[in-house]
Amino acid sequence: MKKRILVVDDEQDLCEILRLNLEIEGYEVLTAHSAEEAGHIIGSDGEEGRPFDLLLLDVMMPGMSGFELAERLERRMPVIFLTARDAEEDVLRGFHLGADDYIAKPFSVRQLLARVRAVLGRTMPPTDNSEGLVLQADTKTALVDGKEAVLTRTEYALLQLLMAEPGHVFSRQELLEQVWPGDVIVNNRTVDVNITRLRKKLGRYAQNIANRQRFGYYFKAKE
Repeated sequence: MKKRILVVDDEQDLCEILRLNLEIEGYEVLTAHSAEEAGHIIGSDGEEGRPFDLLLLDVMMPGMSGFELAERLERRMPVIFLTARDAEEDVLRGFHLGADDYIAKPFSVRQLLARVRAVLGRTMPPTDNSEGLVLQADTKTALVDGKEAVLTRTEYALLQLLMAEPGHVFSRQELLEQVWPGDVIVNNRTVDVNITRLRKKLGRYAQNIANRQRFGYYFKAKE
């Protein structure tokens, strides 16, 4: 079944661009141009038993803000905030409300699609309640066979991105751009060091983070 995404932004052209690109990626997409309209859509869909898998939510809109809508939803679904406001206090408020990611405008569609894949593909299904490698988006933690692996923010972001697209080889440059956006002091060696540290914390799943020599890293799903 297709993953369902609700895009909420008062810029209708942006909503349409995102809808088209997300549908090309294979998602089922609905749009809303206000938080109030989004609340109505979410409520109606909830009654039909068809919840959304992700909410792409603008912050600054006429009437109810995206922050207010997210607060009313009480973390009922993953949320990625889309906003021109990138002040630290706004970012922190977004994550306090349970945001899974926060993308500052202007952004590239390619970047947004990568973030969407990372959020929606955050788990490797366990074989039962105690086995498996599982990412928990609400607490930003990783469970290895039921036990928490203590990851740094960077390690968590790397693992989330790799697990979102099993088998897809990410070049070191792609990982730098998506995990360390805006940083100017990191280099390819930074990726290698963090991957090594991450592997050490994943126990028997360390081998699932594989390297294709001269190309980059990928997540090898359990066979």
